[in-house]
Amino acid sequence: MIQNLKFILEINENPQMLPNITLGFHIYDSYNNARWTYQATMLLLSALERFIPNYICDKMKNLIAVIGGLDSEISMNMATLLNIYKVPQVGQHSLSLCVCVCRCETLQYAGILSLLLHFRWTWIGVFIMNDESGERFLQTVSPMFSHSGVCFSFIQRVPMLTSIDEIKEILEEGAKMHSEVRNSTANVVVFNGESVSMYFLRWLPYFAQHPPSLPKGIVWITTAEMELTSQVYQKDWDTQIFHGVLSFTIHSNDLPKFKSFAESQSPSSAKANGFIRDFWQQAFGCVFPNPDVGDVEGDICTGDEKLDSLPATLFETSMSGHSYSIYNAVYAAAHALHQLQGQPRVERITVLHQFLRNVTFNNSGGDKIFFDEFGELVAGFDVINWIVSSNQSFHRVKVGRVDPNKVFTINADEITWYSTFNQPLSLCNERCPPGFRKKLKEGEPFCCYDCIPCPEGKISDQEDMNDCNQCSEEEYPNNNRDLCIPKDISFLTYGEPLGIILACFALSFSFITALVLGTFLKHHNTPIVKANNRDLTYTLLISLLLCFLSALLFIGRPGRVFCLLQQTAFGIIFSVAISCILAKTFTVVLAFMATKPGSRMRKWVGKRMTNSIVVSCSLIQIGICIAWLGSSPPFPDADMHSMAKEVVLECNVGSVTMFYCVLSYMGFLALVSFTVAFLARKLPDSFNEAKFITFSMLVFCSVWISFFPSYLSTKGKYMVAVEIFSILASSAGLLTCIFAPKCYIIVLRPELNNREHLIRNKG
Repeated sequence: MIQNLKFILEINENPQMLPNITLGFHIYDSYNNARWTYQATMLLLSALERFIPNYICDKMKNLIAVIGGLDSEISMNMATLLNIYKVPQVGQHSLSLCVCVCRCETLQYAGILSLLLHFRWTWIGVFIMNDESGERFLQTVSPMFSHSGVCFSFIQRVPMLTSIDEIKEILEEGAKMHSEVRNSTANVVVFNGESVSMYFLRWLPYFAQHPPSLPKGIVWITTAEMELTSQVYQKDWDTQIFHGVLSFTIHSNDLPKFKSFAESQSPSSAKANGFIRDFWQQAFGCVFPNPDVGDVEGDICTGDEKLDSLPATLFETSMSGHSYSIYNAVYAAAHALHQLQGQPRVERITVLHQFLRNVTFNNSGGDKIFFDEFGELVAGFDVINWIVSSNQSFHRVKVGRVDPNKVFTINADEITWYSTFNQPLSLCNERCPPGFRKKLKEGEPFCCYDCIPCPEGKISDQEDMNDCNQCSEEEYPNNNRDLCIPKDISFLTYGEPLGIILACFALSFSFITALVLGTFLKHHNTPIVKANNRDLTYTLLISLLLCFLSALLFIGRPGRVFCLLQQTAFGIIFSVAISCILAKTFTVVLAFMATKPGSRMRKWVGKRMTNSIVVSCSLIQIGICIAWLGSSPPFPDADMHSMAKEVVLECNVGSVTMFYCVLSYMGFLALVSFTVAFLARKLPDSFNEAKFITFSMLVFCSVWISFFPSYLSTKGKYMVAVEIFSILASSAGLLTCIFAPKCYIIVLRPELNNREHLIRNKG
């Protein structure tokens, strides 16, 4: 009421606006009731102080526009009648012959959701009015909030008092609400109400058993329709429940001199009206003397009472969002009417609405005021923090904004929270820390969940992850499973102990083999060297030397050339060695059979047969290797999966089938050599080489039979180490079993190195 007086006086005292026209206003109380709203609207459309619809006789007093009430329902009820009479209504949010508030509601609800998400409040309570507007709010925000991960701990419908008979029922319902809020784990409650809702909110502490108590420290988020008001009988009630409230209000700015004007009002003011006298008596609990009545009961109003002594719930001198809206509405109507100067009086009402739609002006608060194509004021909403001091003083702090484009801003450092907490949490349960993920509880809202650790190989690096993420192939999870760590590059190198040991063994055995070869070359013409084809012996020693050296191809960073040589060189060289042993075994058998009288085997004894065995057996393995290299050759590769914390650089065999073909062929040659040598082990010679070949092949086969399970059970560079060990062990077995006895005779027992001791007579 006082703001209307202030704004009308400003316009009437401004000679630049509406010259020769005086603006006036009528205020009617809707009593938050549709029937009273319709009656008050009809009074506006009737003759002054006469309820005669469609009859206006005073031509000097014309209804130009109507400013809607605080509540959208009131404005919509008014619009039903005003639309018939083509009288424009300027509402709290919009301008229309038929008020539309949907877009403003959507903007406000988006702002509330942004506020909840900013503070990560996902478990909230909701209070709505038990009417159509409350249900519309619930239907609108439920999918919107759920889609963004916000759940409702409870939904309470605030009852509407329509008759005295309902007081008992409302008190019982209020006690249930108090209990619901007290027992809920939600610390944030969104209250979508109307101006009368604040009366109920003030009652909430008193629904408890004596003494009155707040359910607990919670953050109330109120919508723009709610204003800090109270009934006269509530003026001395405790207001701590409002401390820390975050209220969405229509955007406003401070207006010059508004506060001083409001505080200067008194019943004795020259511009005072009946409203001020009535308000004065109710607010201060006194009455003005009336000569017609005589003595009156109660305190007498002096008119000197101070408005600033009243609690803010009864009289607020600062500019609120609703006051600012009324200010803009009054000035919008005045500017539109000013533009209509010169139009015929009859046409002014008809075209005023169109002019209102197009009006644009800068108000004294520094804002540009205009309406969009939907007839809605382009303003947005402010987020106001209510602060109640211990002495019940009250003031508002603007802490955020939702602009018309739905851009939300908030200054959390400026917010004063309820005294029982710093910055509140409102969750159904504790957040899942990094390294864990959410697991929904059966039968509970999706905001309620358990936290379970991420499975092996996965991480979660944020709180409340719905699922854990797989690390990339080049990374692995840390122990807490909240971070992916780059894997180390791993391959068998000459710089590590295992690589050094294997390389030393390979070089040592190569040196020993070279000494054996040198010894045999030095005693080239001795019987033990000449026995059983010395050229075949030299070939076998050279192939064993190469076998030991081939192990070095497996040590170091895998390269393309090394990968091509590793398996093929190993397979061919070993095949040559085993072919030589096979040829030696056949030589022993054929030589014994050729000594029998009349034997036809003599023609098979000689270098031609042994060379054929070595060449033919070796060529088959060479052919297999050529086919391997031509179809799917080995290549450098990185194994990302075998080792959890390492990327293993290795030589991929390419075709696994061809790899096992090479090994199988070597096994076949070894098995034939072992079988023939085993059958010839008891031939009656003083130096039966078949016996030593049998032992050597037994060692060879044992090594490679144990190789397969060992190779398949190890991972990473240790697989390479197993293969190198098998190469060295099998080669060392052949060298030791075949040549150690010969070297013993050549070096330590030279007297035995003669023909008589090499051939044993039968019988």
